[in-house]
Amino acid sequence: MKFRNILTSLLLLAIVATTARADEGMWLLNLIGKNYQQMKAQGFRLKPEDVYSVNKSSLKDAVVVFGGYCTGEIVSNQGLIFTNHHCGYKSIQQHSTVTHDYLKDGFWAKSFDEEISTPGLYVSILQEIADVTDDVLKGVTDHNKEQIDANIERITAEYKKKYPSEFHRIEIKPFFEGNSYFLSAFVDYKDVRLVGTPPDAIGKFGGDTDNWMWPRHTCDFSVFRVYVDKNGNPAEYSSSNVPLKPKHHLPISLKGYKKGDFAMVMGFPGTTQRYSTSFEIYNDMLENDARAKIRGIRQDVLHADMEASDEIRIKYATKYSQSSNYWKNSIEANKSLKALNIVGEKQQQEKAFETWCRANAQRQNEYKDALAQIQKACDADRDNALVLLYINECFFSGMELLMHGYHIIDYVLDPAGQTKDDFIKEMHRFYKDYSRETDYKSSLAMAKLYMEDVKAEYHPSFLKEMSADSAVAYMFTSQFVTQEGFDKFIENPTRETLLTDPVISNFLAVLDVYRTLITASRTNDEMLDNGRRIYTKGVNEMNVGANPYPDANFTERLTYGTVQDYKPKDGVLMNYFTTTDGVLEKEIPGDYEFDVPAKLKTLLLNKDYGRYADKDGTLHACFLTDNDITGGNSGSPVIDGRGNLIGLAFDGNSEAMCGDWFFNTKLQRCINVDIRYVLFIIDKYGDCQRLIKELTFAK
Repeated sequence: MKFRNILTSLLLLAIVATTARADEGMWLLNLIGKNYQQMKAQGFRLKPEDVYSVNKSSLKDAVVVFGGYCTGEIVSNQGLIFTNHHCGYKSIQQHSTVTHDYLKDGFWAKSFDEEISTPGLYVSILQEIADVTDDVLKGVTDHNKEQIDANIERITAEYKKKYPSEFHRIEIKPFFEGNSYFLSAFVDYKDVRLVGTPPDAIGKFGGDTDNWMWPRHTCDFSVFRVYVDKNGNPAEYSSSNVPLKPKHHLPISLKGYKKGDFAMVMGFPGTTQRYSTSFEIYNDMLENDARAKIRGIRQDVLHADMEASDEIRIKYATKYSQSSNYWKNSIEANKSLKALNIVGEKQQQEKAFETWCRANAQRQNEYKDALAQIQKACDADRDNALVLLYINECFFSGMELLMHGYHIIDYVLDPAGQTKDDFIKEMHRFYKDYSRETDYKSSLAMAKLYMEDVKAEYHPSFLKEMSADSAVAYMFTSQFVTQEGFDKFIENPTRETLLTDPVISNFLAVLDVYRTLITASRTNDEMLDNGRRIYTKGVNEMNVGANPYPDANFTERLTYGTVQDYKPKDGVLMNYFTTTDGVLEKEIPGDYEFDVPAKLKTLLLNKDYGRYADKDGTLHACFLTDNDITGGNSGSPVIDGRGNLIGLAFDGNSEAMCGDWFFNTKLQRCINVDIRYVLFIIDKYGDCQRLIKELTFAK
C-alpha cells in the first residue's frame, strides 16, 4: 500500500509539473493578484491595479483587439497604434494598387490628413471583466446547453444597461471547458486609419522560409490611428472625427534588455488546447497533415500567378499570407509534437489521472468515464472530421467563387437587416481582389484533390455526375464570375434565377454533404464536450493549489517571464537577440523573401542607427522571451517591469510548435521585434519623424 501511494504521488508530480510556472500561463487580468508575488520576484515593479482596473487608468486601457484577430497597443495620447505588419496586412493590401503599391514600397503619412480611412477595420478596448459563473449555471442541470444559453442572454441584456452604446459589446465565454464563465465588456472603435507601414521586404523579411523560425530579422510592424467624434465617442468614419485621447498609452523604453530581464506580454491569444488528451492530439495531427497538403497545393497555384503579375500579386497578397501562415504552422506543429512525443506525455498524464481517480470512491464515481467518453468520441468522429476539413479547405477556402455564391444566396434569401447598398459594396470589394483565371486554376486543383483523397460517398453531387474538369468549367459559366453579371442580377434578384445558377447549385451540393456530416458528428461532439468538461474539472481538482490557467479563447490575458536564450539540440545555443547584421548576411538580391531595400542597406552598412543603437553598438532586430503566447497574440506589446514598451510579439519558434497542446519550458520562446528597430525604420528609413515626436519615452 505504501508503494502504491508513492507511485501515485510520483504520477501526480508528473502532471503538476506541466501546469503553471513563471514562464507558462495565460492569466486573466482581473485575477493577476494571485501571481503578483511571483511576478514581483522576477522584476515586476508595478501593482496589480496598474495592470487591470475598472475605475482608473491601467495597462489594459492601452491594449486593443486589432481587427478581431490580432492585438495592438496604443502608444501616444493621440490614439496611435502599433501592431504587426502581418496583422495590418489586409488593410495595407486593401489600399494598394499597381500605381500605389504600398506592399512593395511601404507607406508613411506625413500629416493627419494623409492618414487613410480603412473601411471594415475596427479596434476594441476592454472595459471590464467579470466572473459570471454562478449566474450562467444558475438553475442548470446536467450542463443543459439551452438553459446556459438562456442565462447568457439574460446576463448580457443586464450588462447592456451598464454599457448601452451601439459601440459597446458584451461577450460571455466558457473557461476550463465550461466549468467557469467570464464576461468581457468592450468598446469598439470603427474609424481606424492607416498611418504607416514598411515595405514587405522589411515587414515580411524572410517570408515563409523564416516564418516560425529563429534566428529572425523581420521588422514586423505597422502603424494605425483611432479616430472618434468631437465629443470623444466612438463613431463611424467622418472627416470631422479627431484622434482618440486614450485613458492610457504605453511609454517606450530605448534602454534595451539583457538575459533574465522581466518581460510580460498582454494581448488576446486565440486558441490553445492544453487540456487535450492523447486521443484528441492524435486526431489533430492527422488534420495538420491534411491541411498542410491541401494548402500547399493551392499556394503553388497562387504563387505562380502572383510571380507573373503585379496585379495578381496585390490582389492575392493577403489570401496567400493567411493561408501560408498556418500551412507552415501545421507542418512545424507536427514536427514538434512528434519530436517531443507529446502523445506519450499526455498518456502519462492520463495514467496519473486514472490512478488518482481509483484512489477515492467519490472521485472514481464522478470522473471515471471522462477519458473513455473522449476516446470514444475521437475514434467515432475521426473520419468525419477529416472529410469536414477537406470540405472547408478545398471548397470553402479553395474555391473563391463558390464562397462568393454563399454570400449571395445568404443575402437574397435572408438579408438579416443588411441594406442592399451595403451588400453591393461588400460584393464589389470581392471583385476588386478577384481573378477569374487564378480562381479557376485553384478550383480545379482543389476539385481533383478532393476526388482523389475523399471517398466517393462524400462527394457532392456535381463531382459524382461530372469529372473535376467538367464540374469546374460548368461552375465558371456562372453570371457571378464578373461584377457586371452580379450587378445585372442584383437589379432584380429572383429566387428562381439564383437557384439555377451553377455556382449556387454547386454550393448547395457541398452544403448537403457538409450538413450530413455535421449532423452525424453531433452526438460525438456532445460526448466529447461532456468528457472534456469532466476531465478538466478533475485535473484541476487533482492539482488543487496549483493556480491553473484556462485555455486561450481570445479573451485578454497576461503572460510573464524573462528574456531568454534556448538550446534546441545538443551543442547548439540560440542567442536571445539578433542584430541587423543578420539582415545583410541573409540578403539575396532580387529574391522576394530576402531582398533588402537599397535605402535600408545603405543605412545598415553606414551603421546609421541614430539613438536606436544598443549600448553594444549594434542595432538589435529581434529578441526572445519565454512568454506563453499563441495566435491572436500577434502585435501584442512586450512590456518591461515598469510598464514600458520594449517590443512587439509576432511569432513562436519551430522547435516548440506543440505549444498549443503542451508548454515545454526549455524550448518554448516568444519571438519579438525590438521596439528600437521599429522606431529606426519609422525615423531613419520612413523619414516620419512626426510619429516619433508623438511618443512618450521612459526616462
